[in-house]
Amino acid sequence: MNGESRLSLHPLLADPEGLRARLRPVAGRHRKERIFYFLCLAVSGMAVLILAALFGAITLMGIATFSWKFLTAPPSPAAEESGMYPAIMGSVWVVLLAMLTALPLGTASAILLEEYRPRSPLMRRIQHIIELNITNLAGVPSVVYGILGLTVFVYMFPLFDGTGKPVREWGVVYYDQFYNEADTVLLVPVNTLDAPPVQPKTGMLAFDADFHPVNLQVIGEDDPWPEDPERARVTLRETDMGGRISEKTWYYFCLPFGRGVLAGALTLGLVILPTIIIVAREALRAVPDSLREGAFALGASRWQTIYRVTLPAALPGIMTGSILAMSRAIGEAAPLIMISGIVFLTNPPRHLMDDFTVMPLQIFNWAQRPQTDFHALAASGIIVLLAILLVFNSIALLIRQRYQKPLS
Repeated sequence: MNGESRLSLHPLLADPEGLRARLRPVAGRHRKERIFYFLCLAVSGMAVLILAALFGAITLMGIATFSWKFLTAPPSPAAEESGMYPAIMGSVWVVLLAMLTALPLGTASAILLEEYRPRSPLMRRIQHIIELNITNLAGVPSVVYGILGLTVFVYMFPLFDGTGKPVREWGVVYYDQFYNEADTVLLVPVNTLDAPPVQPKTGMLAFDADFHPVNLQVIGEDDPWPEDPERARVTLRETDMGGRISEKTWYYFCLPFGRGVLAGALTLGLVILPTIIIVAREALRAVPDSLREGAFALGASRWQTIYRVTLPAALPGIMTGSILAMSRAIGEAAPLIMISGIVFLTNPPRHLMDDFTVMPLQIFNWAQRPQTDFHALAASGIIVLLAILLVFNSIALLIRQRYQKPLS
């Protein structure tokens, strides 16, 4: 009697064939799951193997030319004398300035969109349009940002003459440079870049090569050259013509920005700005509402809640996304070709308006040359670039692992 009651409670035990029929689809699903898992593992392993093969080939090609001299020397027409120090410093200038502009702006935009949500239907619709545009901008090709930066930052629309020449400048002095027959350099200051050429006159204030003030002595074209070395050092002929040069300080600034470091940095800032906004919004959204409600219950205002509770909790995610965005920026070449386009530069930037080049442009310059020695230099440059990217990604992982805590 008890056995019959058990069989009535468990009808599948009385029908083994039915039980096997029920379990057969489950076993098939598990088998398909294992096949899919091993397929994903094989595809991922193949991608890693291809990446390792490429990195190994680049390492074998570039390790012979990789040295401390390569990191500290400027480019040269001779491959054995070439380095990429100006490109490294140009990348540092541009990427750091891009982050200094994009990170505060992106974080503030994320706080505005996520923490100050509007209540009226019209403002909600406007915010939805803004969010849709930010998402679309994150997928725009970077060369489009290069064209935008060329229009906005280099030429500043039609506000000026459209040629990119400086209209207003601060921190610069212009000179007409003369070479006399005693092989000395004399500099005569002028007011602006477009000032008329200086006609040397006796008693005119000038400077020597060390910028010490001197008084010019001007003689005729057929007059004999003075024998006194001190007088000959400050003498010019009245027919001598000088060449216009400039002496710029570290705080030199001009409008429009021209094709300098600042224009390139602001363009790269536009490239990474949508990514930073999206990452910062996701980090803020991951903070539980219970933390905000607890702060409000204690009498904190909305800004105090954001500053003291929400932002510190979301900071690890924001910093991780920002470092990954910096990794993308340091490898960008297309927008900077539109802004700078310089692939051979022997000096690093000295101020915000100075000419610059970056590592991707320098690598492109070496890779397109027919000589195999320059191909080895390009491989060494790729090693440096990959090492910097690896450091940035490692820092991002360290921040995530060290500072990200369960929020409740």
